[in-house]
Amino acid sequence: MTRIVLFENIHPSAKEVFSAAGFDDVITHASALPPKELRAAVRGAQVLGIRSRTQLDTEVLAEAEDLQVVGCFCIGTNQVDLDTAMLRGVPVFNAPFSNTRSVAELVLGEAILLLRRIPEKNDRVHHGFWDKTADGAFEARGKTLGIIGYGNIGSQVGTLAESAGMRVIFHDVEAKLPLGNARATTSLEKLLAQADVVTLHVPGGKATENIMNATTLGAMKKGAILINASRGTVVDIDALHQALESGHLSGAALDVFPVEPKSRDEALASPLIGLRNVILTPHIGGSTQESQENIGREVAEKLSRFLLSGTTKGAVNFPEISYQEQVGTARILHVHRNLPGAMGTLSNLMAERGLNIVSQQLQTRGQIGYVISDVEGVVDDQVMSLLRDHPITVRCSVVR
Repeated sequence: MTRIVLFENIHPSAKEVFSAAGFDDVITHASALPPKELRAAVRGAQVLGIRSRTQLDTEVLAEAEDLQVVGCFCIGTNQVDLDTAMLRGVPVFNAPFSNTRSVAELVLGEAILLLRRIPEKNDRVHHGFWDKTADGAFEARGKTLGIIGYGNIGSQVGTLAESAGMRVIFHDVEAKLPLGNARATTSLEKLLAQADVVTLHVPGGKATENIMNATTLGAMKKGAILINASRGTVVDIDALHQALESGHLSGAALDVFPVEPKSRDEALASPLIGLRNVILTPHIGGSTQESQENIGREVAEKLSRFLLSGTTKGAVNFPEISYQEQVGTARILHVHRNLPGAMGTLSNLMAERGLNIVSQQLQTRGQIGYVISDVEGVVDDQVMSLLRDHPITVRCSVVR
C-alpha cells in the first residue's frame, strides 16, 4: 500500500483527490516538525507533501528510503534539496499557478491602500487623531505600475491594475508577451524612473539577491511605493528603511522577508516595524481559502498521476514525460544513470526475462535518465529485483 504523509495543514482537498484515486493511507500533520521528529515521520513514506516550512534536506531524504515523489503545496521549492532528490530518482512537483489570483489581489489592494495613505490614517484614528486631509493621497487611476518579473503573477497583477485605470509597464530578463495594454521597458532603470508603484515578482537566488538596494531604490521616483510579495532576499531591508525614513519613498508593503519567524509565536525582527507607511504581512500572499483548495487539488492530482501512470510533466527537478495511456500488461518506471548504453542495457534485461516492450518513452536531465516502458509479459518480483539490482539503476517501480 502507498503511504502518503502530509505536513503543515495541507487543505483537505488534497486528501479528497488521493482518496478518489484509490490512495487511502494518508497521514496528516498540522504543522512542520522539528528535524528529529521529521526524520522519523518520513520513514516508510512513498509520498511526502509539504509547504514552505518543512525542510527536506539531504539528511531527511536519506531517511526516506521508500520515497518515490514529493509534492510542494506552494509555489517555491527551495525548501527541498532538488539535486539530491533527483539523484535518488525522486521527482518534485509544485503549484506554480493556483495562488496567482490571491497574490495579485493582495498586491493591487496594497497599492491602493498605500496610494491613499490608509495604513497611516488607520493608525492615527486608532490613537485618537482625526487626520482628515487629502495631502499625499492619490487615486490609482492614471498612476504607473512598474512590474519587475512578468510571469504568471506579475502579468495577472498588470491585468487587475489596468482594470483600476493604471498604466502598466514591466521589465523581465526574458522576452514576454504583454497582456492588455502593458508595455515592456528596455531596462530596469527606465522602469524605476517612470513607476509610481513598483511591485516585485521575481524568483529567489543569487541572480535576484538585493536587486532593490540603495542604488536601485534611489533610482525610483521620489514619493514612489515599493511592494514585495515574491522572495524576501530580493530587497535590501536596511536600504529600504533608509529610503522610507528619508522620505524618498512614500510607502512600502512586504509579505516576505530575508529571515522569517519559524512559528506563529515568534516575532519578526525588522527595522521596518513601527513605520506608519509600511504594510507588513506574514507571508500570506497565497493564503486564501480559494488558493489553498486549488493548490491542494493541483499538487495532489500531479502526485496521483505520477503514482498511477509515471507521468512527470511539471516536475521541477526531473526529466519530464507527459501522460500516455498504458498499453500492455504492466508499466515499468525506470530511473537510471545517464550513461551511454543505458537503454540497451535496460532492453536486454527485459528481454532476458521474456518481456516484450510495446511502448517506451525516454527523457534525460543532467545525470539521470527516466524511461517509461509498457511491456507484455509477467513482471514479478524476480524481474523487479533484476532491474533494481543492476548498477545502472537509480530507482525502479511498476504500475499494473
